Amino acid sequence: MSSPFESYDDLDDADERLQAADPAERRVAIIALGHSGDPAAVAHLANMVADPDAGVRQQVAMALGEFDGPDSAAGLVQLLVDPERIVASAAADSMAELKDPACADAILPLVRHGHAFVRMGALRALKELRRKDTLKPALEALQDSDAAVRVQAIGVIGFLKLEESIPALTASISDSDAHVRRAAVSALAFSHMKSAAESITRALKDADWMVREMAAETLGLNANGAIAADPLIEALSDEFWQVRLKSIRSLGKMKIDRAVRPIGGCITHEQANLRKEAAAALGEIADPAGEPFLALVAGDPDPEVRKNSRWALQQIAARKARA
Repeated sequence: MSSPFESYDDLDDADERLQAADPAERRVAIIALGHSGDPAAVAHLANMVADPDAGVRQQVAMALGEFDGPDSAAGLVQLLVDPERIVASAAADSMAELKDPACADAILPLVRHGHAFVRMGALRALKELRRKDTLKPALEALQDSDAAVRVQAIGVIGFLKLEESIPALTASISDSDAHVRRAAVSALAFSHMKSAAESITRALKDADWMVREMAAETLGLNANGAIAADPLIEALSDEFWQVRLKSIRSLGKMKIDRAVRPIGGCITHEQANLRKEAAAALGEIADPAGEPFLALVAGDPDPEVRKNSRWALQQIAARKARA
């Protein structure tokens, strides 16, 4: 079905169509504007941000998400502070899709808005824009009373990947909220500094298993992650198999020979994903000491475990040949 707005001339007539008495008709017109792909549609959509019908305003927020740039951002900023949550939520989702760094000019003032939902939506949108001048307000937002706002602030900081933010991220690893601590550990993945690896290592002792899991995973991405080899080996006894799995994966990436036996001890775990990861890690390390453990899963009921075991034995054989 063709759009009722197929050309610029039709867009000039859009205002009349958008004044229909029936909100349903206005929504249809807004959908067509969003699908038109014509940047000129943004001006018509912007005229509808104060429509008396919340459903229409929600549709405007969704339609503006089809466009990028400061004009679209300006309209979405007005909708993000809408008193109706369905409208504000739609605006937050659309703002998160913006990519033009110039959009930040309209969004930045909302970082200090009185409503936590608005602050959270603004920071979420700023993340993808990657503008260096968003670092300062994001760092300030780490002191926000709302944990969800602090999580989004860490997202902005993590996307910027600036070494100067490491002290603030390190401090956030001690935040009272587990989601904030987990986000901080994840954000530190960009840094290969030893101090970052040391901070992440401390998170392996966090009270929340999801934070420990993220720490185990992130250490495998850090060039200095090997300083945490022993704590990662210790984490193979964690009560949560998810933490063990990420620890095994990181130890395999680091090719830690002394981890072979502890990893081998996990290869008969009831969780197939853990057995599969253990076999893969033994292949990454390729130490002959892993052969007896791999033999234990040669007939494993899970085909992925068997496949990883065969691959691991091939890696060990290749290492022997090179020696």
